[in-house]
Amino acid sequence: GVPHCGASLHEPNKALRIELNANANCTWQIQRNANQTIRLIFSHFKFAPSSSCETESIKVFDGPSTDSPLLGQVCEDTDAVPVMESSSHSLTFLITTNSVAFTRNFFVYYYFFSPGSRTENCGGELTGPNGTFSSPNYPAPYPAFRYCVWHIQAPKNSKINLQFQDFFLELDRNCQLDFTAVYDGPTTNSGLLGKVCGRAQPTFESSSNVMAVVLSTDDTNSYRGFSAQYSSAPLPGPVEPNTTLTCSSDSMRIVLSKSYLASLGFSEAHLQLNDPSCRPVVTDPVIFSFPLASCGTIKKDEGHSITYSNTISLAPAGSSITRQKSTEITAECRMKSNETLEVIYITKTNAIQHMTARGRYNVSMAFYESDLFSKPIHYSPYYVDLNQTLFAEVTLHSTDPNLQVFIDTCTASPQPEFGSLTYDLIRSGCNKDDTVVTYPAFENHGRFKFRAFRFLRSFPSVYLQCDVVICDSNNTDSRCARGCISRQKRDISPYTWKTNTVAGPIRLKRDLRAAEYSESLTEAEAEKTPNLQQYNFYTLAFVVLISNILIVVAVILKHHKHQAGYSYQNIQSS
Repeated sequence: GVPHCGASLHEPNKALRIELNANANCTWQIQRNANQTIRLIFSHFKFAPSSSCETESIKVFDGPSTDSPLLGQVCEDTDAVPVMESSSHSLTFLITTNSVAFTRNFFVYYYFFSPGSRTENCGGELTGPNGTFSSPNYPAPYPAFRYCVWHIQAPKNSKINLQFQDFFLELDRNCQLDFTAVYDGPTTNSGLLGKVCGRAQPTFESSSNVMAVVLSTDDTNSYRGFSAQYSSAPLPGPVEPNTTLTCSSDSMRIVLSKSYLASLGFSEAHLQLNDPSCRPVVTDPVIFSFPLASCGTIKKDEGHSITYSNTISLAPAGSSITRQKSTEITAECRMKSNETLEVIYITKTNAIQHMTARGRYNVSMAFYESDLFSKPIHYSPYYVDLNQTLFAEVTLHSTDPNLQVFIDTCTASPQPEFGSLTYDLIRSGCNKDDTVVTYPAFENHGRFKFRAFRFLRSFPSVYLQCDVVICDSNNTDSRCARGCISRQKRDISPYTWKTNTVAGPIRLKRDLRAAEYSESLTEAEAEKTPNLQQYNFYTLAFVVLISNILIVVAVILKHHKHQAGYSYQNIQSS
């Protein structure tokens, strides 16, 4: 049952042990008529030594053929346990090998699953200096076909120590079946610290304040899983006093103390960036401040992050030769979503000092009067008519002109905290409401229009929240370039420059008119209505008057009872 070179697979789940030699070009197609998604796991792969991605790789395509969009690639230097998910019920992977005489081994398994179902509810976010977590059902056996990711974030300027107090997973030589993988960073694209299975008590240590932990299981054997705890400790070597790197959506600001520069043998009068014309403001400290896309800054799209880097070096000072090692300071801004700005640390590699900081893109959303998008709506709430066309624009405030804004998802809710009641206008780049029209990307803007509506059950307001992806406009394989994905897939390694923005509330004009009418009516009625004391007086006087009249009538009828034909007793009872 071991496929030698390609196959067409229709089972709901299957494990493949693949052995290939030189010059192979084999395609496996997975397809099943089911309204589910495919998860494909390469739990073990061994390519020819020193092979490159160009000559030997696994390519995974999101669809029924190799003409479908490329979902990902696995090579000899892949530092992770690759896990990929399709957006529909079909997926294809192609393995190619070079001409080197070597036996390649791969272990691959897949299964169909339903995103968002109860069985997918595992993993989570862990924050704080310490904490605990365990596998599903622990200490009972863990369930089959689970893929759980725990994201751990400790306080800034600290590292994470992870210890598995109890650990019992299915054992095999390469941890191909059930395994736990630990990554030195926020996602499963970060460097792999290790992959473990069987009986053990492993420990791991991160290089920063973030770590990701994965549990993956198949359907063969289940054991009790694991119980783990993490703690945090300060990182060694704090940043030099008065030496910082600050990253914003617009600029990079490097502050260097003179004492730090002196320790590197730098003279503040001869410092320059990649562009020699960019010089600092020489005070104490020395300050470089410049727009992101200037002074020779190098931008790199790493697939799941965008970084901006520049280098501080000594400008030539007359002599044409030197026998001293050249010392440089590299400054790198890594753009993350929903991150506060923070300096991480200065580290040293040979004669290069590295400064790394995180920043975030500044994104806002506003409504406009028309499709010219020239006059924004400045007042709130924004009162509109039912079915009125509304024009919304998401703007990225950045000095980098080569960025593209892509509106991935927009959700409406009657509550500003976006609780259980929501309505999708756009989902995974696809228009879900019939009235939504998206405009082509324009500079640093994402634009769309839709017709106003209201929620039932007397909710007066509508709030809008949009998830936005920011891409390098020169990257033709980015999420922005892919456009609509027909079926939302779970982000195993989410785009780190994905952020969200909120606008609202939107309310109907008729509600405003009704409120104004009700208020005026209340005031008018208040003027006409007597106070309670007057009301009680008039009521009491009326009752007394009626009582007196009844007494007089009763007396008269008593004297003339024969003529009236009634008895006094009947009148009295009446």
